[in-house]
Amino acid sequence: MTETLTDPATADAVEITESAARRIAWVLSQDEYRGRMLRISVSGGGCSGFQYGFTFDDSPTEADLVIEREGAKVLIDDVSLDMLRGSVVDYVEDMIGASFAIRNPQAKSSCGCGNSFST
Repeated sequence: MTETLTDPATADAVEITESAARRIAWVLSQDEYRGRMLRISVSGGGCSGFQYGFTFDDSPTEADLVIEREGAKVLIDDVSLDMLRGSVVDYVEDMIGASFAIRNPQAKSSCGCGNSFST
């Protein structure tokens, strides 16, 4: 397991599970995403107040936490990091489908689909 962070003080900020890292690395190996990074963000909205966002980016900014594991590169901006601190990002496959799931200890409640939360 390789994990690289731009700031060692944030080493425990967000965990990317092995399953999530493998899936992110696979997506980033596809031609249209090759050389890019997955950005995880939090913004206002969704049915519970805040929502998670997953987009692709070409390069980090100075305010980004950069996490690298198993060939996956994940970016989290400093504002989103405050709301994601302590979270675990996982990739879950079950009978009804597969998706990324964020277990956020700061979320007091979340919607049924798990894409939004309140603090």
